[in-house]
Amino acid sequence: MNNFLLAFVKCLPEPLIAKFVGSYFDRQLKKHAVLRVNGREHLNNDFKRPFLFVCNHLSNSDGLVLNKVLEKEKIIFVAGKKLEANSFTSLGFSIVNTISITPNSPDKDAIRRVVRAVKGGNNILVFPEGTRSRTSKMLEGKKGILLFAKLTNAPIIPVGIWGTEKFMPIEENMGNEAFYDAEINISIGEAFALPEKGEDETKGEWETNCLNRIMKRIAALLPKEYRGYYSDEA
Repeated sequence: MNNFLLAFVKCLPEPLIAKFVGSYFDRQLKKHAVLRVNGREHLNNDFKRPFLFVCNHLSNSDGLVLNKVLEKEKIIFVAGKKLEANSFTSLGFSIVNTISITPNSPDKDAIRRVVRAVKGGNNILVFPEGTRSRTSKMLEGKKGILLFAKLTNAPIIPVGIWGTEKFMPIEENMGNEAFYDAEINISIGEAFALPEKGEDETKGEWETNCLNRIMKRIAALLPKEYRGYYSDEA
């Protein structure tokens, strides 16, 4: 979206912004992307909803694409506050239901909102790496996801996504990001629950084991070249 178009959209009344941005993104997705989705059957399981979705992160388009693919799930995304403050990426917030959080800090208000949302029956999606991978390879997960999992007690569904790094490549100036032709793949895994802490496990060991369990479930859904920090996943 060029600067002229961005300025035009910002001048629109708020209800029209969402309508325009949604229509604009749909056109770009149809024009530039070949979208392939596997594993939808895993959304029809014996686990009680709502779900906590976890996914690797490659592009600012990830949330927009996942929101479209998982439209029937009516997901609320957890996203960094800096995206909301950016004039370009904030447009995505008009069409994606989002809870903003301050990364790498005990953002108690955001955490309360996430817990309230889940208790209200809403599905949540978190990118456990906390940021987009500049190399397309998975980064080490951050333990914040464990707090959401523990407080919500929601079944976890892993999602692997690749191809969005070509659909909307990362630019240091996010206002320069644009859409390009790409094949986008989304793989949805089976729901699972984290184990209780074992009697012989320290809290730190349990947290490490649970985080690895979450991240390796995501990695298993990705081609080997995308697994990065979790490349030992078979």
